[in-house]
Amino acid sequence: MSLYAMQKFLFVLNRDASVQRRYADAGATRAALLGEYDLNDEERLAIDQGDIGKLYVLGCNGQLLMHFAPLLGIEWPDYVAAMREGVQRYGQVRAGIYAMTTSHDEKVAGL
Repeated sequence: MSLYAMQKFLFVLNRDASVQRRYADAGATRAALLGEYDLNDEERLAIDQGDIGKLYVLGCNGQLLMHFAPLLGIEWPDYVAAMREGVQRYGQVRAGIYAMTTSHDEKVAGL
C-alpha cells in the first residue's frame, strides 16, 4: 500500500486549483492525473470513486479527507457517516495514525 502517495495526492488536490480541475474532468484526464502518483489499484479506484470510507480504512488522514469531501459535494455529517460506514463495510483501519487495534464497536478505557 502507498499511504504516502494517497495522502500526497489529497494534499495537492486540496490546495491546487489546476489539480482540482483535472480531477473534476474525470475520464482520461483524471486517470492521467492519478497515474502521476504511486497508487495501487485499490487506492486509485477509491480516489477515482471518491470513496471516503475506503480511503479512511486505507489509512488516509481525516484532515485531508475532510477537505476532499467538499470537493465531492459531501457535507460534514455525511463525511463523518462515510468514515463510519467505511469501517463497517471494509473492516478496520489498516494503516496510518488511525489504525485500529480493537473492533470498531469495542469500548476502550471504559468509553
